[in-house]
Amino acid sequence: MTMPLTASLNDGRQRRARGAAAWLGLAASPTFALMASLAASGSPRLSICSSASGMLPIDGMTWMYLLMGVFHLSPWLKLALR
Repeated sequence: MTMPLTASLNDGRQRRARGAAAWLGLAASPTFALMASLAASGSPRLSICSSASGMLPIDGMTWMYLLMGVFHLSPWLKLALR
């Protein structure tokens, strides 16, 4: 029994799409880490609460990028556990 040509083409496209998604998943965490370092070093800090403005050396955007990087670490952890 043979498969039609369109079924084999769709199989190849699905495999390539999964591979691209895997690479994008691996690219997310380092990208957010880079953005966090740029946000921490380059921009002037806006103090939302003036009494706590000197408490932490990083601002809200840096925290957001760090958290996003942590949340997107799962593809790297799966790769390391293989």
